[in-house]
Amino acid sequence: YPNPFNPATVIDYTVAQPGRVSIKVYDLLGKEVATIVSNNLQPGTYQTSFDGSKLPSGVYIYQMKAGSYSETKKLLLLK
Repeated sequence: YPNPFNPATVIDYTVAQPGRVSIKVYDLLGKEVATIVSNNLQPGTYQTSFDGSKLPSGVYIYQMKAGSYSETKKLLLLK
């Protein structure tokens, strides 16, 4: 929670300032495989789920962007 996961996981995140928030998942080649959040959000703590059931096992990267803030973390999908 969130690592490793099979086939779904929950990602917790906090928004500090109101604005556009996006969370995207990429494979290790940099190809975007999913957009799991793309909304205007108010400050607060949120959760979102990611279903990797249609993806092969492996390491994935998710990136959260909110205004000038950006954070990148790894996800490990094991089937």
